[in-house]
Amino acid sequence: MSYAIIGFGAIGQALARAFARNNIEVAVASRRSPEALLPQAQAIGPTVIPKTLQEAVKADVIILAVLFDGHREVGKALPDWQGKTIIDAMNTNAPVETLDGLPSSAFAAKAFPGARFVKGFNHLPARTLATDPNVQGGHRVVFLSSDDEAAAAQVADLAKRLGFAPVNLGKFDEGGTLVQARGRVWGPLIFQDLFKQAP
Repeated sequence: MSYAIIGFGAIGQALARAFARNNIEVAVASRRSPEALLPQAQAIGPTVIPKTLQEAVKADVIILAVLFDGHREVGKALPDWQGKTIIDAMNTNAPVETLDGLPSSAFAAKAFPGARFVKGFNHLPARTLATDPNVQGGHRVVFLSSDDEAAAAQVADLAKRLGFAPVNLGKFDEGGTLVQARGRVWGPLIFQDLFKQAP
């Protein structure tokens, strides 16, 4: 299984740290060249590999950590996203009417035809996401939602490998609305830093 993070700002770098902590190789890409990303990537760890966007989208699992307005541009990188699992770590405060009345992930998914789309890792600030999720004998919670149960399970497994405790909220328009944009009001779970005690 191969992994990539598209977007190498605060959230992208925080997620790259999670991969580096667990010695899992991950490609990183942004609008900047791989050479421009190299110093930051090397500072995080040797398993963080800068690539072009076209190279990064070859990964099996892709984390979208771009600004919400930039997701359509990423979607143009492939004509068909069949076989890809995309983790939507984006947030937006766009009015819900501009999202066709859909949860933000369901709206964004339209730019990635064929992909399996999962909302995740979006509810924690970058500085929190960057820290070790193993805290005081427990694990920091990440909320997931998806209309594809198998994809949600795949991302839950990745979250566990990264040290987090995944909590599946269900489909986008069900429990997933707790961590989706709704007009200019964030979902009730946005920016809640919760922990699950280790068994």
